[in-house]
Amino acid sequence: MGMMKLEQYVVGPVQTNCFFVINEKSKEMIIIDPGASADKLAEKIHTAGYKPVAILLTHGHFDHATGAEELAKHFNILIYAYEDEKEVLESSEKNSSWMIGKELTFRADVYLQDEQELDLAGFHIRVLHTPGHTIGGCCYYFGYEDVLFSGDTLFQESVGRTDLPTGSMSQIVHSIQEKLMVLPDATVVYPGHGEATSIEAERMYNPYL
Repeated sequence: MGMMKLEQYVVGPVQTNCFFVINEKSKEMIIIDPGASADKLAEKIHTAGYKPVAILLTHGHFDHATGAEELAKHFNILIYAYEDEKEVLESSEKNSSWMIGKELTFRADVYLQDEQELDLAGFHIRVLHTPGHTIGGCCYYFGYEDVLFSGDTLFQESVGRTDLPTGSMSQIVHSIQEKLMVLPDATVVYPGHGEATSIEAERMYNPYL
């Protein structure tokens, strides 16, 4: 892990994991999936003296994206998401905000491509397109730190639900097998909900694979 420090906050009505990926040397940080509680998250960042450089969204569902705009404005930083997820972000039907009785729409400033490489906050990140939970869902792989942020694609001994708009069970299983199971065994997986796991553990125990 070296200079990477991780903080995890569970936010919003469906217990979504928001991650702070912090560079301990520079205090620069990346915010992953700030789905709610933007004001509380901002307060934690200010208190700790962190310097946010970007917001990464694994996908466009309301419980992952709702706090992004407010934090982006507050810290004057950009929101990143996968290019195929634009339609999900921008539609309250597809981003499932109707489930909480709201019609919310979201956006990203930077739309990413499959296998694109990003250098942010001193970390080297590979973007892995993993459709199935949503059409433009993606995972963020920090290869030098052996860490994967899997959003709602891969969970501990489970996979993301595929019954929402743009979801597909055959796609999600294919995404996990082709994109994630090829990563090193030791890769620690931090999902959008629930507990962390590893690629090795999921290869052995995930009933969907």
